[in-house]
Amino acid sequence: MRTTRTRTSTPTNITSTDVLPIPWHPRRPGLQAAHRLDPKGEKGPARGQSQGRRWRAVAPGWFRPAGEPDTVEQRIVEASYRVPDGGGVTGWASLRWLGGRWFDGTLPDGSLRDVPVTMITSHRSHTPGIRYTKERLRPGELVELDGLPVTTAVRSVMFEARHAETLGDAVVAMDMACFNDLVSLAELGVAVDESKAWTGIQQARDALSLASENAWSPAEVGFRLLWTQVAELGPVVCNAPIFDLNGRHLLTPDLFDAAAGVVGEYQGAHHFERSQRRRDITRETLLRDHGLEYVERVAGEETTRFLIRLRSAYARAARIPADRRRFTLTPPPSWTPTETVAQRRALLPHQRASLLARRGLDSVA
Repeated sequence: MRTTRTRTSTPTNITSTDVLPIPWHPRRPGLQAAHRLDPKGEKGPARGQSQGRRWRAVAPGWFRPAGEPDTVEQRIVEASYRVPDGGGVTGWASLRWLGGRWFDGTLPDGSLRDVPVTMITSHRSHTPGIRYTKERLRPGELVELDGLPVTTAVRSVMFEARHAETLGDAVVAMDMACFNDLVSLAELGVAVDESKAWTGIQQARDALSLASENAWSPAEVGFRLLWTQVAELGPVVCNAPIFDLNGRHLLTPDLFDAAAGVVGEYQGAHHFERSQRRRDITRETLLRDHGLEYVERVAGEETTRFLIRLRSAYARAARIPADRRRFTLTPPPSWTPTETVAQRRALLPHQRASLLARRGLDSVA
């Protein structure tokens, strides 16, 4: 795969004191490719230079200017130099390369996840930072994007879901791939049906039954699973716009049990800022004015405390007279729906730019 990689320029006259990076690809600004050894030290480091402090090895025979990778994409690029012919980057790393915002390659404690690499013919010993896996690739499941061999989005999500440590992690992988429209649940359903004998397929099947196409963050997915699987309440819908009876948009909450009339919001750290807290209080008043009950899930909150409040909210909602519930989920004719992958994929470019602007990688906080 080395010979097919696109580079914008080839530096010359590289010395131990004059290190020029090779751009990885025109569409991936800021990422660096690696140099081959060059006995003359003109198009890459000479062997002696490669042992110095100005260079670091990314794979046998491949070097780049010294310095640890400073982005998740650079980590993925460097791992790709250890991909054998016929293999590719897969799992979370492929999904990140394909545009998945929430696949940042970190664990909950902030440590780095290994970059998963799939191959079928070559043996690789353990390499720090890389997870090798030998699973057969179906025709069409390996593609090249911007110079990097990666497995398709569906195959990558299936890898994540099948090998996830927990069922919740598998659901997060599916939901967050849907967030950027990389896959749909229908596409994953076909893949599950076609992979009946694969390792971890039952977990993927279970995750699919719990997944949603309209969750907006991993924390929100955990919130939903706590509500529906632990408290066994609901069902709930994710980020469904709520309107008053005149068609005016009231709000789009994280979770909503329309039958019970209970709205749930996940409150991260930014919700404790003064201006945001004012908006949250106004939203809560608006909801109650329209016959809806409200419950918050605060980041880091003890689970039991939240479950007690959630059940209390359901009890209060049950006492609200039906004639006070002045809301609907039916949008006005002018409303452009974006709740499903199919709806979002059907948007025109200017609609995507307006309605989905905050979903891209450049929107990561």
